[in-house]
Amino acid sequence: MNYRIFPPTRLPEAEITLPLSKSVSNRALIIAALTPGMQLPENVAHCGDTRVLRSSLESQANSINVGACGTAMRFLTAFYACSPGKEVILDGDSRMRQRPIKALVDALRVQGASITYMENEGFPPLKISGRRLAGGEITVDATVSSQFISALLMVAPLGENPLTLRLSGEVRSFSYIKMTLAMMERAGVECDLTMPEIRVPVGTYSPVEQNVEHDWSAAAFWYEVCALTSGFISLPGLADDSLQGDRTCADIFAHLGITTEFTAGGAEIAASPDIDGRLYADLSDNPDLAPAIAVTCALTGTPFHLSGLESLRIKECDRIAAVTAELAKLGIMVHPSDSGLEWERQIRKVENVPAFDVYADHRLAMALAPVAACVPGIVINDADAVNKSYPEFWDDLRRCGYVTVDASLSPEEIQAHLEAEGYFDEPEDDGDDFDDDDI
Repeated sequence: MNYRIFPPTRLPEAEITLPLSKSVSNRALIIAALTPGMQLPENVAHCGDTRVLRSSLESQANSINVGACGTAMRFLTAFYACSPGKEVILDGDSRMRQRPIKALVDALRVQGASITYMENEGFPPLKISGRRLAGGEITVDATVSSQFISALLMVAPLGENPLTLRLSGEVRSFSYIKMTLAMMERAGVECDLTMPEIRVPVGTYSPVEQNVEHDWSAAAFWYEVCALTSGFISLPGLADDSLQGDRTCADIFAHLGITTEFTAGGAEIAASPDIDGRLYADLSDNPDLAPAIAVTCALTGTPFHLSGLESLRIKECDRIAAVTAELAKLGIMVHPSDSGLEWERQIRKVENVPAFDVYADHRLAMALAPVAACVPGIVINDADAVNKSYPEFWDDLRRCGYVTVDASLSPEEIQAHLEAEGYFDEPEDDGDDFDDDDI
């Protein structure tokens, strides 16, 4: 489905119930699967990624295809490698076969894992013969993906010996590693973190119900909506003291004029005029926030420099290249590098309302959709990409007053649809009129 999107006709004021955290959910599923006698939890995110991971863990098949789910590929590689007697071929879609996994496979092989590349060295598909891992002391390149580290940590307690992981290079997305360690501790396995080493004891996980928080990564798109529409949005279930590193989006968007008030029920966010003249942000721990931040800055005219984005090259798409290409359709010329993005108000004239490509990337789709507040009638191609992490995104966007229309409709059909929706009606008087004496 391709959507043509029109902006709200009044300032949005809405309550948005965010999905549960995909990152917390996936870790909860793996830890539960490694816990003797424990069923897989039900209180997890209901989205494409977690469904893939759950169905794979429940499957008795000898061939598993995780599609585009990178987390499932990495976590399941370690899970099957430490499962004695399990023989499985682990594969994904064409993009997954381009995403490197060598650093994880090498670290597992050092511990005695039996993993074979079936096609290209360093990439899926993999043939895995499960066995008890040896543990020991290993060095891992921490610059590629924190999910490699998390995968190794979660299976380590089942090894023959304690595992000492020495992290080599600048650690990326360290907040996700700390999330993994905190969830392992909740389940009875306490690790020793003394950078650059993490020591994991041999042990057994205890059955525990992990508290799966609402998703701070998804919250970033509603901060973006607030910034582009001057709206007010309530986000129940968001915690100030969250395990999720992406909670920092509240601090970053404060520089873009969005205030956050935490209450017992969650967070309330609203636009203010206090916008910094320029934004510098190191997103080494939070690279998933980059699309929402870059689009917000560009559309509010805020020059920016975002660094620490190396891992975005190997996401669902090359997000650095994708953000650059799609913002160019608005005449906004962003300068990419291997490690980041920057913009200095370089704009060229654009003749047509753009149709955005999202490269099968859920975060690109969600970051580009709010642009309709500034450029009515934009098109989002492959709108269903959001199902990977946030199936209810379009419904929630409509709650904020945006209107989505099937982009294949003719201009006359779109006009009729908007009229039927009352899009052109005068807003009702809310009773808050005032005159000059009230100012």
